[in-house]
Amino acid sequence: MKIVVLDGFTLNPGDLSWDQLRELGECEIHERTSPHEVVGRAAEAEVVLTNKTVLSREQIQALNKLKYVGVLATGYNIVDIQAARERGVLVCNVPAYGTRSVAQMTFALLLELTQHVGHHARTTQEGRWTRSPDFCYWDFPLVELDGLTMGVVGFGRIGQTVAQLAGAFGMNVIAHNSRSLGAPPNVKFLPLDRLFELSDVMSLHCPLTEQTKNLINAETLCRMKRSAFLLNTSRGPLIDEAALAEALNRGQIAGAGLDVLAVEPPLPKNPLLSAKNCLITPHIAWATRAARARLMQTTISNIAAFLRGDPQNVVN
Repeated sequence: MKIVVLDGFTLNPGDLSWDQLRELGECEIHERTSPHEVVGRAAEAEVVLTNKTVLSREQIQALNKLKYVGVLATGYNIVDIQAARERGVLVCNVPAYGTRSVAQMTFALLLELTQHVGHHARTTQEGRWTRSPDFCYWDFPLVELDGLTMGVVGFGRIGQTVAQLAGAFGMNVIAHNSRSLGAPPNVKFLPLDRLFELSDVMSLHCPLTEQTKNLINAETLCRMKRSAFLLNTSRGPLIDEAALAEALNRGQIAGAGLDVLAVEPPLPKNPLLSAKNCLITPHIAWATRAARARLMQTTISNIAAFLRGDPQNVVN
């Protein structure tokens, strides 16, 4: 069996091992693959692994030996699922590998917005504290989380973990979820419009659907407190980026922490890149070594299960 990895660098830039994957068959690993290279590289493959390299209907139809697509992520919108189904090609993903890491990043963004650690550490290194006439200084309001209200939009694994962390900080937690789900004792479920009105911090953890696209827009931003922070470690298109940039620049909300954008890498003209009090990180919430090791191990387990005739984590 031949296995082709189309874009292995993101999962494994060198700190993990492909050895267990190689034990399952002839293995060809590419760090990156451009769209026009996909068919040529995967032509002889029975198993193709991809992180963000698209497998379109035309490409799937051209790969005559293809039997299995492993998505090196939880989201699988990069694969034409219907085309794979028509061809009898299994598509499997890796759910839940990054739950703790994404929740951790959510609070890393929030703590930077409330404490401005990066700024104060940098100015200290530049000698500002050494020259200070006072024993301390701060350049921004420092915000205590205890007693504030965290609004969680989407209450799956990551949303629930964020709620647990918020509780540990003494925050009150309110949530909205599209599915029927019993709330833990410390969480109150409310309609979405109430979350916009009541949240001191709103954190997005919902999937991207027709209903959630541009969930954050000019109208919903108007409902938020001027002191509120917005966090997004989910999907970039949940936010109307022009509307958020305008709201930040006008002081309509206090700040935003984003690990995802609608187009990645972002275009130079993205208005959020220069918006006031907007922290943007390059989609790295999932990328701790621990999370990537789990992703690698589950991917290998998925393929081994497929070879046994008992496929796991099938999405089509």
